[in-house]
Amino acid sequence: MICGSDAMSEIPRCGLRPLRIYSEKKYLSRSVRLNNNNITDLYGIPFILSSFLAQPSKLGWLDLSFNKITHIDVVLCELQELRVLYLHCNSIKDLIETDKLGQLRHLHTITMHGNAIEFAKDYRW
Repeated sequence: MICGSDAMSEIPRCGLRPLRIYSEKKYLSRSVRLNNNNITDLYGIPFILSSFLAQPSKLGWLDLSFNKITHIDVVLCELQELRVLYLHCNSIKDLIETDKLGQLRHLHTITMHGNAIEFAKDYRW
């Protein structure tokens, strides 16, 4: 489960480019890394993203790799601009879970290796 207070207490690491902050003290970013945590579900992700992103609806890249996610929650479909989604090394078992992402028109890259799903017939297709 995503814990709002834990996420809000974290200070983002700077990458190659400096982080830009909007007037409401929210970050102007189109990418978020929530990898290498103990996230088990995505139910609260819209709240978390809107708490620290100035334009959460513009999110284009989301890294949820190396967590404990077992299901792809439909709340991800609220991220209509999402283009890249990293879900590798989680605990997703059922290929049907990926059908939920069909609503994301711009999604062109999704990683699922390291999940039990990769052993399903037609996984790569």
